[in-house]
Amino acid sequence: MNRENKRKIFEKGYYKTHPCRDSFTCKVCGWLVTPEAAGSDYRNHCPNCLSSLHMDEEPGDRAAECGGVMDPIGVWVRKNGEWAVIHRCRRCGKLSSNRSAADDNPVKLMSIALKPLAMPPFPLERIEAITTLMGGEGRLL
Repeated sequence: MNRENKRKIFEKGYYKTHPCRDSFTCKVCGWLVTPEAAGSDYRNHCPNCLSSLHMDEEPGDRAAECGGVMDPIGVWVRKNGEWAVIHRCRRCGKLSSNRSAADDNPVKLMSIALKPLAMPPFPLERIEAITTLMGGEGRLL
């Protein structure tokens, strides 16, 4: 049974209280994803490319009509130190946050986390001018 059809079989809210133990093939990279290595009972993204599908409006409700691919666009650290992946839907633009899993690709996680440093939203050549405008001395150490 594929993930898209599950919401038609189970009652509303089923996945909020029941773990998902089914395997699926990632729609982006073709990786066979199994729930065993995730480190939790809830698998919601591919551990290889970190992509997901827009299935939920609220976690586990399977109420989203969109079904678009959710691209990993960032990471953040929760209060307890756990990392979470920020996804954006290609179709509708919805943002969501998903816990990182034990078997997630660490290189992919780090590349997403470091992207703002590698590609800042301003030219690095102007860092001194920007610092001066912000009230700093404007000199690099």
